[in-house]
Amino acid sequence: MQQLGQVTGRVLLACTLVAAAAGGGCKGKGGTAAAGAGAGGQGAAPAPAIEKKEFDGVTIDGVGASFPFPIYSQWASTFNQLTGLKLNYQSIGSGGGIAQIKAKTVAFGASDAPLVKEELDAAGLVQFPMVIGGVVPVVHVEGVADGALRLTPALLAGIFLGKVKKWNDARIRAVNEGLALPARDISVVHRSDGSGTTWIFTSYLSKVSDEWRAKVGGDKSVAWPAGMGGKGNEGVAAFVQKVDGAIGYVEFAYARQNKIPCALLQNREGAFVAPTAESFQAAAASADWAGAPGMYMVLTDQPGAGSWPITGASFILVHKAQDDARRAAALLAFFDWCYRHGKEAAAALDYVPMPDAVADIVEKRWSESIAAGGAPLWPPAAPRP
Repeated sequence: MQQLGQVTGRVLLACTLVAAAAGGGCKGKGGTAAAGAGAGGQGAAPAPAIEKKEFDGVTIDGVGASFPFPIYSQWASTFNQLTGLKLNYQSIGSGGGIAQIKAKTVAFGASDAPLVKEELDAAGLVQFPMVIGGVVPVVHVEGVADGALRLTPALLAGIFLGKVKKWNDARIRAVNEGLALPARDISVVHRSDGSGTTWIFTSYLSKVSDEWRAKVGGDKSVAWPAGMGGKGNEGVAAFVQKVDGAIGYVEFAYARQNKIPCALLQNREGAFVAPTAESFQAAAASADWAGAPGMYMVLTDQPGAGSWPITGASFILVHKAQDDARRAAALLAFFDWCYRHGKEAAAALDYVPMPDAVADIVEKRWSESIAAGGAPLWPPAAPRP
């Protein structure tokens, strides 16, 4: 088998060749067309040429969070065209992803609820973030447009506790002066499955509401005080679209793709902010990934006037000890490609891609932790595009 350290350079060259044949360019860092030169710029040696289908015949199965499903699907499709790797990812919820990777029935699990270092060590797992996004309140109220409705943390908690029952409740009208709100029942929609999106959402409510923390708490599955359940972000989005008067919570990409109106949410600085890639990035600005044990990180209710309050990262879980070296090499090459060349696709779906500095931290941990037969699968000195 050829050296794994050459994979990222080879994939980049393949991308360049395919784009050139189509008359286009494969975007690299900074939005410029990627060329064969390395990070050193002029005079750097081109990456070694290989066949386009480097991982032809390799199949990888992963399961877990629905939060990142749109971008994982797009990345997998593009990487398959470049390398032949067939990556099957099923959106079954973070709880299922954690359970199946622990059971070793899949090559990787995905979770929006990070595991603490002690749990990772007990299961022999490595955890690392892939993207950052936002969980957003989505509403279906006749006559209320996207971004027109304002909610405070207390109102959001009160609605999901079942205590604020009508859209024209005086407490809602008090922060929405001039907005016509109907005397319609509020229909709460929540997740029915074990969900990292739910963990982010309920962890946030536990931070901002003492009553929520005491009665419900934050977890992947909770005993909901009110409402109906939908499976996955997809199920919640579908229910909200169908039911006039509904409110639910989904990852932002699902709101955008389904054109469901979002509410503005008041953050800890008192500002009402809209969910955008910029407000998610503002919430993640102070994250200390290098100092976080097991890369455990919670990004809800962060400081900053522009911060979206319900921001979270989505994580990948893989085993430290790998049985199939080629499959593991393909898996790490895929994630490396996502970090280095998947930024534009992530941004187009309103995710915040991980900065190169974070990818460097992650890949150093790969080199220290992930091995097959005792041999490291990702040398830290591997050439980079």
